[in-house]
Amino acid sequence: MEPRSQSSTDADRVRSLTSEARSANSIPHETKTPLPGPRYAAAFSLLTVALALGYIFYFATRCQPLKNHVPEFIALMLVAGALYLASVYIVLRNKSGPSTLFVILGATVVFRLIFLPLSPTLSEDVYRYQWEGRVVRAHLNPYTVYPALPALSWAQNPHHPIETGKTTPTLYPPAAEVAFSWVRTVAGYKRLFTALDLATVALLLVLLSAADRPLQHVLIYAWNPAVLIAFSLSGHNDSLAILTLLGASLFLIIGGRSFLSIGFLALSALSKLFPALLLPTFLRRTRWAYAGIFGGLILLGYLPFLGAGGHLLRGLSDFTAKWEGNDSLFRLFLAAGNSVRQAQLVAGILLILLIAYVLKAKMDIFRAGLVTLAGLLFLSSNAFPWYFTWIAPFLCFSPSPGLLLLTVTCVLGYSPVIAYAAGGTFSNSPLMQVLEYLPVFALLGYEVARHFQHRQAE
Repeated sequence: MEPRSQSSTDADRVRSLTSEARSANSIPHETKTPLPGPRYAAAFSLLTVALALGYIFYFATRCQPLKNHVPEFIALMLVAGALYLASVYIVLRNKSGPSTLFVILGATVVFRLIFLPLSPTLSEDVYRYQWEGRVVRAHLNPYTVYPALPALSWAQNPHHPIETGKTTPTLYPPAAEVAFSWVRTVAGYKRLFTALDLATVALLLVLLSAADRPLQHVLIYAWNPAVLIAFSLSGHNDSLAILTLLGASLFLIIGGRSFLSIGFLALSALSKLFPALLLPTFLRRTRWAYAGIFGGLILLGYLPFLGAGGHLLRGLSDFTAKWEGNDSLFRLFLAAGNSVRQAQLVAGILLILLIAYVLKAKMDIFRAGLVTLAGLLFLSSNAFPWYFTWIAPFLCFSPSPGLLLLTVTCVLGYSPVIAYAAGGTFSNSPLMQVLEYLPVFALLGYEVARHFQHRQAE
């Protein structure tokens, strides 16, 4: 083994590249200085919280079938969310060492193993993945067919036939379709997307090191209840897009790998569409001409499915036109008397203005990603609870109290499952949405006011 002091080691090479790129992509240290204390105080405190969280998660698994105990599950996850916020406070405010990281990573694996065996009854998405995987393996175009077609009854899971969106073709991009075709069982999808979730934890450690941030901040993502519910419990495919998006960020901040960065960003957008909104942020740090490379890679991904012609985006069009779930600002636009199209226009204009502000403010890549994706979630007509996992990795670098709270209160977005599981319609509860978003907007308003007050004082 080479001595640690030699400049040829990988760690030193990353630090060297990071220092060169820091002027463009540095991470402002806005968190408070960690408090001094006993060497193992943080590790012991986190171990205590981890044991409490593990007990709550295990107790939640005893509420079976889960779809018949959604109120109890939501209450338990809110308690878990409070403990999670306490653990974030411990990590941000206390000095910690390797023992703390050991506790964090050990609990990260255990928490996911607790949820992994459960049936994904809070969302039906994984059954749609299974249906589309069977269709792709049969060499059918998922952008032209849908579950309600009688000729495709063989592709249904007989124990859980698809009811939601059964007349709508797929809205998932090509990389997601390829991933769906790799797996055949519901348990297999959960294992796949949980493995990608764990890979995200590993990549976050590399990113935190490259950005010269404490590795213990990985807890902000790894212990987040919304992340655990989304992947190890429900098996959502968003972990693929998150992992590749972080890969794009890594290639960007270590310098000299702009092409790979844009390539991974395209792969992320081909897994789930939301990373495409970060293209201007990435282009500003590379070359604007790379927009052509990004577009070419997207076209290449869709090439095998172009036979769908005008139906290629039908699923996405139906989703944006007919679906509305757990939304916040968008619902207010509708309540003001706007039609759906008018509300979408207002939301679109505000989102463009937000991206322009992010570019003008010259935010680092992680803060830019956090602000852009948080804005998308607030302005979108659909903000299902698992969508909030998109911002969780960026909170490791810019831990906004308001957005951290949002990743906890978003569990209230599962409340429509209560009526749906009883045979009713999937409809939002205004009361639950007020409880979910009002404290968040109040805290974010306070954060923004303090930010501009600080800027003015400077």
